[in-house]
Amino acid sequence: MLEKPVTVNLTRIYTKLGDDGETHLGDMSRVSKLHPRVEAYGTVDELNATIGVALLQPDLDAKFAAWLRRVQNDLLDVGADLSVPGAAAPDAGEADAQEASGKSERARLRVGPDYTMWLELACDEVNATLEPLRSFVIPGGTPAAAHLHVCRTVCRRAERRTIAVGAEVNPEVVRYLNRLSDLLFILSRAANVTANEDTKTEPLWEPGAH
Repeated sequence: MLEKPVTVNLTRIYTKLGDDGETHLGDMSRVSKLHPRVEAYGTVDELNATIGVALLQPDLDAKFAAWLRRVQNDLLDVGADLSVPGAAAPDAGEADAQEASGKSERARLRVGPDYTMWLELACDEVNATLEPLRSFVIPGGTPAAAHLHVCRTVCRRAERRTIAVGAEVNPEVVRYLNRLSDLLFILSRAANVTANEDTKTEPLWEPGAH
């Protein structure tokens, strides 16, 4: 039986440990707050906050809202993964070897393929209801769609920041963020189409129109 991952135990919010411009990673190593890994999980945190704002929009579909709340929780998993150096958790053979040598460590929370698979299923479900795109979409439209576009662009930045960490990053995190940006784009399209069911219109780019 797997143990439930240990969460935080905060008794005081300020610690003064970051006053010198450094912070602790998940393995308790100290790095600059400008370290690529800190930039990556900090941008994931920003993404989570923008999704929180999107959830406040009254015209957001209830099903989409439920999905986004799940995404918010998963993004904390993503941040936890990014906060600990190492590309992935050891496989079963490596874990057995560590235990035999007395070097076994507490299991780290890592993002796996199932996270991305769920996003892909959600993307396919909604995309099947939309007309094929004939041009690039102009960000905007309904309040929900506009906020989802902001989320999408922050997600793309989080993906770039994660790639910048280098080889010691879980590749599943990159895949997850890439697919999440796709879902946010698809949901923004759906939000506009749902609001304009009579005309099925959404703002599209017209090259050289002006």
